[in-house]
Amino acid sequence: MKSGRYIGVMSGTSLDGVDVVLAAIDERMVAQQASYCHPIPASLRDEIMAVCQGQSLTLSQLGQLDTRLGRLFAEAVQTLLTRQGLEKEDITAIGCHGQTVWHEPQSAAPNTLQIGDNNQIVAATGITVVGDFRRRDMALGGQGAPLVPAFHEAILMHPGERRMVLNIGGIANLSLLIPGKPVGGYDTGPGNMLLDAWIWHQQGERYDKDGGWGSRGRVVYPLLQELLSDPWFSLSAPKSTGREHFNLAWIEQRLSRFPGLAPEDVQATLVELTATTIAEQVMLSGGCERLLVCGGGSRNPLLMTRLAALLAGTEVMPTDDAGISGDDMEALAFAWLAYRTLSGKSGNLPSVTGAREASILGAIYPANNADCF
Repeated sequence: MKSGRYIGVMSGTSLDGVDVVLAAIDERMVAQQASYCHPIPASLRDEIMAVCQGQSLTLSQLGQLDTRLGRLFAEAVQTLLTRQGLEKEDITAIGCHGQTVWHEPQSAAPNTLQIGDNNQIVAATGITVVGDFRRRDMALGGQGAPLVPAFHEAILMHPGERRMVLNIGGIANLSLLIPGKPVGGYDTGPGNMLLDAWIWHQQGERYDKDGGWGSRGRVVYPLLQELLSDPWFSLSAPKSTGREHFNLAWIEQRLSRFPGLAPEDVQATLVELTATTIAEQVMLSGGCERLLVCGGGSRNPLLMTRLAALLAGTEVMPTDDAGISGDDMEALAFAWLAYRTLSGKSGNLPSVTGAREASILGAIYPANNADCF
């Protein structure tokens, strides 16, 4: 087993920064030791956003974006190492998710693309990197996502309590931790993605701090029903999605049937969409005693209040209260997945992704003289 110190790197669909986490990991424990959120330059963020929403670009532009992101991830890792007074020899490996710019599991030729050249990270840091986690699962017939439920099972499963873990990033996804049953998990739909897109379009803000703007609006129920009519919400699990489906154009297309709405009312309705689609899936999955929430959405009081109201009888609480930072959960998961890969152990759960079998995930980019196995 490749126990040691690992670094996890995660840049999610919200594009609110590069999360970097340091953890000591072995067969029995995952002990977080430090974390850091590295800023994404505004110009780079805008380029990524455009690609995610289908803007065409040349192969040269894509290649340069891949290199620039790899360098940014390396910079984020080096900043964390400097802050902690660590050298490359102190780290066993880096688990880097990369930046998803396209995810299309339902197509005739299912595919997913995460960019951020891992060779750039190895060259800059001298540390072995494990990346490209999703495509092996897709090659085995799976969705390639979500992958984090396996980590949730390892650290948050309870033998006597029905639990679900909800990550509200750009996309919201559930992990079903039900005693006596295989772990389940899937995307429920938009998390912060539409909220962030709308406030950026209307006010130039990256996100709705503390849900303040949405709290001033009212839910427009005819619009909510229109949003809920999207066929994606009726798909059976396993299922996953991303910005290629839910984006600003998706909002504007549906708003065209409701002219003259106040922007803050649209925001309030988008909050209700996120809360409603999550709550519906919790109940359709049999309900739970405790819903543990992580990701940026766990910091939105309006969204958390609506979830608690829609799930009466369920204790809705942030994962921070269970000892795991909601901001660091996904980066920590990819540090753990790197540990699993270097230990020769599977990282996916077929009961979650729909893959034909469990498999070792990812590609290994070894540092010079690295002992990877």
